[in-house]
Amino acid sequence: MLEVDNIEKYFGNVQLLYGVYLKAAPGKVTGILGSNGCGKSTLLKIIFGTMKSKYKLIKLDGRIIQKKLYTTGLVKYLPQHNFIPDFMSIRKALQLYKVSEAAFQAFFIEDDFDLSQKFGHLSGGQRRIVEVFLTIKTPSRVILLDEPFSHISPIQIEAIKKLIHTEKQQKIIVITDHFYRDITDVSDEIYLIKNGSSKHIQQLSELEDYKYISVGSFF
Repeated sequence: MLEVDNIEKYFGNVQLLYGVYLKAAPGKVTGILGSNGCGKSTLLKIIFGTMKSKYKLIKLDGRIIQKKLYTTGLVKYLPQHNFIPDFMSIRKALQLYKVSEAAFQAFFIEDDFDLSQKFGHLSGGQRRIVEVFLTIKTPSRVILLDEPFSHISPIQIEAIKKLIHTEKQQKIIVITDHFYRDITDVSDEIYLIKNGSSKHIQQLSELEDYKYISVGSFF
């Protein structure tokens, strides 16, 4: 169980997040929704440990994590930007992320990836889908995904959703994306960041109540 509480973030004198709370567990995908600039990516960076916040409380299995979460080796984070170096080969990235070549080739069965190919030689779409796959497939217990559905094709999005559904059984997965339909489709629990605080969404109609989106747009 991952529990995040009392997250407050200031940029200068401007407060972006106000006591944000979030709980995520294995077997369930926890989705974060919110308008552009509301602090979704900031929240993931604070949880991961690469961004400081004025206040935060992070617990894993009921134990308070005092150090930055990424230093524990228990978490992997997919940022919005490319993060694997251009010079690294697919094979080396698989080794670092402890993902088998067989699992990679089974997922990309219709693609002819050369495992010795370097990331700098991949197209933008290829690079993104490989980085998404590696992050989700890694054996780390906690997976933080920032816009995994951006810059990939609809067919790839559906394949990623299936992968998430499989991997969530033994992992804590927290995900955010501006493609809200995909988030609501893949998530078991949803939080909305509104006016700097988090709202636990029980019914999709609440998204309309909070004026985030018209529920009719889902259909």
